[in-house]
Amino acid sequence: MISVITGASAGIGAAAAAELSRRGHRVVLVGRDESRLKAVAGALSGPKGEVLTCDFGSLDDVRRLAALLREHYERIAVLANNAGVMSPHRRMTPDGHELMVQVNHLAPFLLTHTLADRVDRVVTTSSRAGRSGRIDPDDLSREGRRWNGWLQYGDTKQANALFTVALADRGVAATCFHPGLIRTGFAGEARLMRLSLVIPGFAKPPEHGARPLVHLATHPDGVERSGGYYSGGRFERVPSMSDPELAERLWKASLGLVGA
Repeated sequence: MISVITGASAGIGAAAAAELSRRGHRVVLVGRDESRLKAVAGALSGPKGEVLTCDFGSLDDVRRLAALLREHYERIAVLANNAGVMSPHRRMTPDGHELMVQVNHLAPFLLTHTLADRVDRVVTTSSRAGRSGRIDPDDLSREGRRWNGWLQYGDTKQANALFTVALADRGVAATCFHPGLIRTGFAGEARLMRLSLVIPGFAKPPEHGARPLVHLATHPDGVERSGGYYSGGRFERVPSMSDPELAERLWKASLGLVGA
């Protein structure tokens, strides 16, 4: 049973990899830092883990990753789109997209779209921040709207949920989830996140954030509740994150932006 986890070199991805391996999954760890990925793979208690590097800041690198996965694996039981970034500063990728929307949405969109015919279920790390999203499929990089790092991050997390809805409408078993506030190096440049992490007991360990990912990757909920958003141990419907019309607009815009 092959499970591919992006953003697996640390945090939620590494913790989920450890638990899925313990349950017998053969885990494929994806991230930018090969040495950190190998360290995670070496600590797995189950089947030997595989390591593949990829920088989601390059869509060509995502295409290379997708080609390798197609070459090596006939079936993928779980594709966990967990890689993500939050930056308080506006940054553009060589592909011409704002960094967060590319890493958090366009790259996993491209990877999933390319592999969809071989994947049994897709699990995507979204966030409660998506509730604040005001996504515009015609302006995903916020070139024509007010820029703010947290506004853009909220848009990308809303995009994760809308992408999940669109996948489910196409017959793919897809769910997404809110992991909670987790004590990792994520969003280390953001002052608000740094302040949150110093409050005793406020942030949870990575294993806590990995629980919903593992649940959706292994439990019938991950198939039977396709299109759902999982938070706090239950499924929720958030209108702005489950609007099928908006999900279709985002799907079509994303296809054009990644050249799929």
